[in-house]
Amino acid sequence: MSETQTLYKLIILYILNHVAFPLSNAQLSEFILDKEYTDYFTLQQSLFELTDSALIHPEKQHNTTLYHITEEGRTTLTYFEKKISSAIREDIDTFLSEHKYQLRNERSTPAHYYQTSAGEYAAHCRVLERDSTLVDLTLTVPMEEQAKAICDHWRDKSKELYAALIQSLL
Repeated sequence: MSETQTLYKLIILYILNHVAFPLSNAQLSEFILDKEYTDYFTLQQSLFELTDSALIHPEKQHNTTLYHITEEGRTTLTYFEKKISSAIREDIDTFLSEHKYQLRNERSTPAHYYQTSAGEYAAHCRVLERDSTLVDLTLTVPMEEQAKAICDHWRDKSKELYAALIQSLL
């Protein structure tokens, strides 16, 4: 394995070790591809190899894969973290401090839609806090565009809707 491939894997481990929640493929890609550390296919290969060696654990949630660092991954990182340059570690730390709320919010307000057996579309929206589900809401609408719009707006409106529901029901 080349040193550059090892570096990509260490970057992934470093990122996952410095957040208290799992990250999606898209969230990991955002940083690594925006900084042009590698290309998409090499990143996917690195994720596969980290998963295969049990250094990270993928968890499927609907159509998204979330990645957690394992204890073996943490141990490996402690041995090889110095192979990540201080400049890259600083880039990662800056990215995480600037985007931590956004990254957590994306994971805490998941929404997706699907076609029902009746031919309608169901938008499944949730609000999660740590290990608890605060809201689990499924809205059925006749058109796919409506379901997509509901999912697209869920993240921005979920807190407001949660507060309105609590106020109305209490």
